[in-house]
Amino acid sequence: MSNIMGFVKPINLLLAAALVVSTPVLAQTPEEQGLEISQTAKQRDLGWADMQADMLMVLRNKQGQESTREIRLKSLEQETDGDKSLTVFDKPRDVKGTAFLSFSHAVGADDQWLYLPALKRVKRIASRNKSGPFMGSEFAYEDLSSFEIEKYTYRYLKDEACEGGDCFVVEQFPVDKNSGYTRRIVWLDKAEYRIYKVEFYDRKNSLLKTLTFSGYQQYLDRYWRADLQQMQNHQNGKSTDLQWSGYQFQVGLTDSDFNKNSLKRAR
Repeated sequence: MSNIMGFVKPINLLLAAALVVSTPVLAQTPEEQGLEISQTAKQRDLGWADMQADMLMVLRNKQGQESTREIRLKSLEQETDGDKSLTVFDKPRDVKGTAFLSFSHAVGADDQWLYLPALKRVKRIASRNKSGPFMGSEFAYEDLSSFEIEKYTYRYLKDEACEGGDCFVVEQFPVDKNSGYTRRIVWLDKAEYRIYKVEFYDRKNSLLKTLTFSGYQQYLDRYWRADLQQMQNHQNGKSTDLQWSGYQFQVGLTDSDFNKNSLKRAR
């Protein structure tokens, strides 16, 4: 009897081990994986506090003719909501003093205002107009708000080679019914979760625009920013480049630098 019992114990252990090995690990759904990738990208870019930079906006028509605008931009990170940003146009003379203030929100419509010095008044951008072009560029007002997880639902599509090496490809569906897009497809590199390309699909689900990022540099040993963003509109043949320079972080900006009064005094 003792010999039989001696064999039973190891057999039971082998059966238990086999059950552990054969028990399937529940795989993430494409929706869960897309959300997790996007959350990781957001998490890696938290804590920069505030930032200011210079920007050259290059507008290019279908024939390739160019016009340029010199811009200053400030941003303030918010711990419990979307970020605040102030964009001020310095050149050319016909847009000098024009200023754009944006309060991004994780939930609900963003608050956005445009100051037009010729009219000496502040114009609020209505939610239904967020899909309209910003200052004649190929960027819409909604493209200028900070990325917030709650603004989209997600679906992981595939892995694919991109300019950043190996990339995740994630589909994002805007929650806002006033969005000009049915979806966006985003390429993020696996190493640093930097965005290298975004495809925007219009309300008819046709490819409208492609935004590419290049010339990434790292600041404060953590935060990555692209020197160049290029938005190509496939439907009208126009494009807009944003050439960034002079990035400075943690310069001491506060909420008082981002209100409707700051629009009028932005010079």
